[in-house]
Amino acid sequence: MQQSLEKLAALPADTPVYCTHEYTQANLKFAQAVEPDNQQLQDYARQVAQWRAQDQISLPSSIAREQQINPFLRWAEPAVIAAAQAQGASSSAPAEVFAAIRAWKDRY
Repeated sequence: MQQSLEKLAALPADTPVYCTHEYTQANLKFAQAVEPDNQQLQDYARQVAQWRAQDQISLPSSIAREQQINPFLRWAEPAVIAAAQAQGASSSAPAEVFAAIRAWKDRY
């Protein structure tokens, strides 16, 4: 799964990302648990809350945005590595970090 997301992350930054359901707020809540000091994530969460309060959708996103806010694309970021290690990752290897974050999301 991590290798598949690496391929997506390599797409042009302006590539639209469409999800099949409006899960953005729930996903952002988890992302904030992983990376609470990510200012871009905090700003986007506020924007999405405004959109949803006005019954607007939050989609599509973009590869660029996802690279700023999505912990599943940020496995090399020190804060994400630290969060993954706090959840049981035994190293900072991308696959280890990704697996720990994925397992955490499953329990979240």
